[in-house]
Amino acid sequence: MDTLSKIKQPIQQELFEFRKLFELSLKSDNPLLQRISSHILSKKGKMMRPILIMLMARLHGEIGQSTLYTAVSLELLHTASLVHDDVVDDSKERRGQKSVNAIFDNRVAVLSGDYILATSLNYASKTSHLDIIEVVSRLGCDLSDGELLQLDNIGKRVYSEEDYYQVIRKKTAALFSACAMCGSLSVSDSKEDAEFARIIGDLMGICFQIRDDIFDYYDDEEIGKPTHQDMLEGKLTLPAIYVLNNTSEPWAHDVAIRIKQGVASLEEITRLVGLVRTNGGIEYAINRMKEFRNKAFDMLMGLPDTEIRESLIGYLDYIVNRDL
Repeated sequence: MDTLSKIKQPIQQELFEFRKLFELSLKSDNPLLQRISSHILSKKGKMMRPILIMLMARLHGEIGQSTLYTAVSLELLHTASLVHDDVVDDSKERRGQKSVNAIFDNRVAVLSGDYILATSLNYASKTSHLDIIEVVSRLGCDLSDGELLQLDNIGKRVYSEEDYYQVIRKKTAALFSACAMCGSLSVSDSKEDAEFARIIGDLMGICFQIRDDIFDYYDDEEIGKPTHQDMLEGKLTLPAIYVLNNTSEPWAHDVAIRIKQGVASLEEITRLVGLVRTNGGIEYAINRMKEFRNKAFDMLMGLPDTEIRESLIGYLDYIVNRDL
């Protein structure tokens, strides 16, 4: 049994119910919307966010319909944000699959993203839980805020770790945090349980994004997906930020500015990636990721020794050690 299957084992039936409900949520009488939904559903993801919701719900109670509605709402919100992000970044592909805007056009992608977002809020309301509705609504604000912060950072001529963490907390950690917190809220009224879940989710989300950013500094054949995409989109992430703040190479700073301006050539990007790899950028990012992982691990080890605790620890380590 692979690692992810072991993690999911205590919640297999609940994930099956979630998948059925998620597919139902995307059904539409509108032929164009149905084609878009079919395209989105054709990519079978790892269900990382629904897994976290179910595990955190099981940690604090028994999963019911409210938890399933919560998971669908958050996965729909995540899906809508990806559809919109691909328009903003002019991305033609996501995880090996053509983006909605690549198959249709930007207008269709924006409108379908809006429809999915509205459907997300509808499912949040089905929980009849005001705190969950509030978290989902706040998450929508955070995701948009994160995108705007990232766009603003592209225009800055500095390389700030503080800015980097601010963006990933809004864009990625906020989503994991909301999933963990809403999973707890769907089964428990305990504010302490919800706060514990929020912090764990935040730490997991930061680990997830740092690992994702590290992948961009490898060659395509090493990880089996297109790389250097962040720099092609004008983004400098943690490995490059560290090296740029610790190198005296004038050309590297010139290339970094050109990357932010969106005018750097692939040759220039490849050269900077080489500098990052040979000057400790990857190792620095891995060490920072492990610091966040260890904080989450220590919190989880304070829980009773149960199957759910082991799945949460496995989930955390899967995020940190994954190859894709």
